[in-house]
Amino acid sequence: MLTQTILQSQIKEHRVKIFPSYFEAQVNNSKNFEIRKNDRNYQVGDLLLLEEYDPTTENYTGREVHCLITYMTAFKQKPGYVVLGTRKLGTA
Repeated sequence: MLTQTILQSQIKEHRVKIFPSYFEAQVNNSKNFEIRKNDRNYQVGDLLLLEEYDPTTENYTGREVHCLITYMTAFKQKPGYVVLGTRKLGTA
């Protein structure tokens, strides 16, 4: 029980905006990764709360999806960027 409490306290949730086409691909399970600037110290085991953002209206749509970060690499990325392997957990 204590171990579970410690693990839960170390997991971070990162709220990030995502454009509609990329959001839809995550929801439909055709995309299982995100390429992000690593300005949030992402870690395997953290959660991403992807919030759909429409750049044409400059507003959030209200749709969101939780993803677990399952893998992380900076291989062949621009400096400061990472590829995050993701697994969808659910939608709201």
